[in-house]
Amino acid sequence: MISKSPHILGTGFLFLILAIAGLLAWARFKPMPQDRKMNSEAGTETGRDEVSPVFSDGEIRSWIDLQKPSESELRAMLTPLQYRVTQENGTEPPFQNEYWDNHREGIYVDVVSREPLFSSLDKFDSGTGWPSFTRPLESENIVEIEDRSLGMVRVKVRSRYGDSHLGHVFHDGPPPTGLRYCINSAALRFIPKEEMAEEGYGEYLTLFAIPPIDASTPVNTATATFAMG
Repeated sequence: MISKSPHILGTGFLFLILAIAGLLAWARFKPMPQDRKMNSEAGTETGRDEVSPVFSDGEIRSWIDLQKPSESELRAMLTPLQYRVTQENGTEPPFQNEYWDNHREGIYVDVVSREPLFSSLDKFDSGTGWPSFTRPLESENIVEIEDRSLGMVRVKVRSRYGDSHLGHVFHDGPPPTGLRYCINSAALRFIPKEEMAEEGYGEYLTLFAIPPIDASTPVNTATATFAMG
């Protein structure tokens, strides 16, 4: 048996440690594959595939697997009003918001998660000064919670995946549901019908494939009680 000096053994052990460290560093900093991107807002790696199609602005459509952004990220991506409404259960002024009198065809999605919430086909003029809908576009994306604030009992509405405060739902709406989803514009992002396919919501275009309403047909309007928040 040939004996080895402690110096040789120590040098070999040192080279082994350096080699392992080099492999770990390479694995950590190796280039990211071309079919994947880093979501700058969430700080996580996300795949670009059919399950999570990419928005026209480069963001990934994946509200089902959404990890809610941190407070600092939300403040950076939202306006002060949007943050107050969606994160602090605030209420925007009536008649002084973006969508209360919007009559374009399209859908309304959560401003944080972009999950689809309401359709212009179910929107009506409630006379309250806030966007009002008779029903959700996707009921599973809506969470209803009893709200006893302000000395009254109401039903608060939040988005399921974005966990955004949207508004309230009341039982004083028009047919066919008798419901009025009274929603803050600040909690919504409107996707016009012409841009739905590009934005990743092409599946909902079939809802608008109907003959135009005759001009003589009365407009769907209803008067509702002013109670919002």
